[in-house]
Amino acid sequence: QLQACGGGLVQAGGSLRLSCAASGRTFSSYAMAWFRQAPGKEREFVAAVSGSGGRRYYVDFLKGRFTISRDNTKNTVDLQMNSLKPEDTAIYYCAARSDTEVRSRSASGYDYWGQGTQVTVSS
Repeated sequence: QLQACGGGLVQAGGSLRLSCAASGRTFSSYAMAWFRQAPGKEREFVAAVSGSGGRRYYVDFLKGRFTISRDNTKNTVDLQMNSLKPEDTAIYYCAARSDTEVRSRSASGYDYWGQGTQVTVSS
């Protein structure tokens, strides 16, 4: 089970940190990812991290502003979002893949999903 939190309303240029807590004892066995879905758009890949935390992947246009990290001792994966823009407004979802490696950037490649947390960036 995944539980995401940390969303909210922020002005353009601001920062937010999303966190996703996972239940279970084998958290490090799962690659974790963040996706987002804006109104009227498809869910899109944002970032992912391998089970060990050693490999991180980002969608190109967000690289440098967003950072994904995980703490396998706390069963959490975070997404630090800086320099936020109105176009970052979306529902953000954390997801888990039953694989230690990130082999997919497609939503269909992930097996478990959190409930989503709303991020709204005002201009």
